[in-house]
Amino acid sequence: SIMECVLGIQFDDFILVASDKKAGRSIITMHHDYDKMKRLTDKTILLVSGESGDTTQFSEYIEQNLQLYRMRHGYDLEPSAAANFTRQNLAHYLRSRTPYQVNLILAGIDSEKG
Repeated sequence: SIMECVLGIQFDDFILVASDKKAGRSIITMHHDYDKMKRLTDKTILLVSGESGDTTQFSEYIEQNLQLYRMRHGYDLEPSAAANFTRQNLAHYLRSRTPYQVNLILAGIDSEKG
């Protein structure tokens, strides 16, 4: 069985995120160079693992909606607001007939708290 890994560690002054680059299902490895990190804003990054199609579709959906927010309002969402938006959408889809099978880590630097 293929094991995927995303990791995030918070320190006092910085965050450390890492992921493997394999994408697969069951005993088949589909990609050896799949990037599981998606930069959402200058201060926010999303790490995603799970079903290959779901990870791509859900992470791009979140990324595009945060870009739309920036275009409409002229500034990026703070990481906590981006996390709330992501959590709300994931919860909505988990209760629908088409749930996304994804595991997420959203990490970022808060402008006020550092």
